Parts: sequence; structure tokens; C-alpha cells
Amino acid sequence: MDAAFLITAFATLFVVIDPIGLAPIFIALTQGADRQHRRKLALRSCGIALAVLTLFTFFGEAVLGFIGISMPAFRIAGGILLFLTALDMLFERRSKRREDKAEEEDALPDPSVFPIAIPLIAGPGAIATMILLAGQTSSVLEIAAILAVLVVVLLVVLLFFLSAGIIEHALGHTGIVVVTRLLGMLLAALSVQFVIDGLRNIDALG
Repeated sequence: MDAAFLITAFATLFVVIDPIGLAPIFIALTQGADRQHRRKLALRSCGIALAVLTLFTFFGEAVLGFIGISMPAFRIAGGILLFLTALDMLFERRSKRREDKAEEEDALPDPSVFPIAIPLIAGPGAIATMILLAGQTSSVLEIAAILAVLVVVLLVVLLFFLSAGIIEHALGHTGIVVVTRLLGMLLAALSVQFVIDGLRNIDALG
């Protein structure tokens, strides 16, 4: 496994999970909480998301095989799903849905499991990405490398959560929108690459 693949894996997970976009949502969901309580919620939500995504990394492909879905087919479907996520980011539909969810769930005393960990961090796009990345590995060491990349991305998420107030003040609404759209463009290109790889694998199998 070369460094280019790990960089691609990091970029894909980063834009799918979108730590920058999650920061203001985390603020909304933890409004009124003190710094210590916010820290506990941030740690718990990232830990739960790590457990869920690790579970799908190891068993996602087995589940697909059990129900008769090939990895090339899932790679194409995952690419399409990621492309739709990219469109949502480009046209701000994703942020609007997250803000609506934050408003609906703001009365919950502990939003760390739902909706922060699931589905905001470990959502369909992140789950599909982990299964796709695991499908491109051939050894336990490579799986460990993918999980290490996931841990790094979640540490970035945690960092954004812990400094969410500072980041929001520094970027402002316009800055967050600009960064989200740039990430959306990158995710669109990566999702198309997933589809191309899936089609190549189908041809190879044929």
C-alpha cells in the first residue's frame, strides 16, 4: 500500500465526514453546555463513530457477500452515493438538513450517540467509504493502515469539536460555506473515480 492510496483515503474520509461542516452543528446540539460537558460529548461521539465504522470495515464486505453484492457493484453504488453527497455540499442542502436535525434534537440531554455519532459522523457515506477502502486491501496490515487513517480523521473531528466556537468565529458563515463547497468539489471528483474503478473491476472479472 503506497502513500498515495493513504492520502486518497484520508481525503475521501475527510470530505465525507466533513469536520468543518460538523463544527457549527455540534455547537447547536450542545448549546448551553459548559466546556467540560461539551468535551465529554465530543469524546463519546467520536468514540462511538469509531466503533461503528470499524465494525463495518471488518464485516461490511462479508455482509455484502452474504446477500450477493459484489465489491465492484458496491464500489459503483458507493461512488454514486458519494457524488450525491458532494452535490448536497455544493448546493448547501447537506448543511440545511444538518441544521434542521440540530433544531429537532436540541432538546435531547445527550446527543452524542444520535444524531452526532450516527448519522452525522458515521453516516451512510462514511460507512460506504470504509467498506470501499477495505475492499482495496489484501492484508491485515493494510486494514490497520486504513483504520489508522480513520483514527486520524476522527481526531481532526474531535479537534474541531473542542475548538468549534473559535473556528466558527474565525471563519464566519461565509467562510464555512466556501470551505464546504471546495470540499464538495473534491468529493465529486473522488466519487467519479470510485465509479471508474468499479467499472474497470467489472471488466476484469468479465
